[in-house]
Amino acid sequence: MNTENQFRSVMAECRALFEKKLHDYGASWRILRPSSLTDQLFIKAKRIRSIEEKKESKVGDGIRGEFIALINYGIVGLIQLERGYADEVDMTPDEAMALYDEHANEALELMLKKNHDYDEAWRSMRVSSYTDFILTKLQRIKEIEDLEARGESLAASEGIGSNYQDIINYAVFGGIKLK
Repeated sequence: MNTENQFRSVMAECRALFEKKLHDYGASWRILRPSSLTDQLFIKAKRIRSIEEKKESKVGDGIRGEFIALINYGIVGLIQLERGYADEVDMTPDEAMALYDEHANEALELMLKKNHDYDEAWRSMRVSSYTDFILTKLQRIKEIEDLEARGESLAASEGIGSNYQDIINYAVFGGIKLK
């Protein structure tokens, strides 16, 4: 299977799970402020690193499931950046799925461009490196959010959206390798 097909396969799995959770919970994530969403992504990535280092999960869910969660929360992050957060659910499931698909396609397009330039380098990387890169991206997001909250951002960074897209793509690579 080539990278694009593998990427699409993992994203289809993520989409199916997102749609099921959307059915059960609605778009309850619309309430998450940016810093809370960043923290949610952070705890997922830290859990992956913890399992990688301890070589066991006492809860029973594995690393791959956390990569799937990172993908879905990364897309939620992109939606929240675009729409802002809400005080209550303000989006139908159909609207949420349309936005999900839009951002998933953008992530795919970015991956294809970067994969061309980096010549499939991700295939030679260790899964633990994806985890570390995701944690680095999250630290960058935290720094940007904190600077913006204080009005001190110099706007010299790639921005939060670019970091979310990179998190999604690294998590997809993890999902591919662990399948």
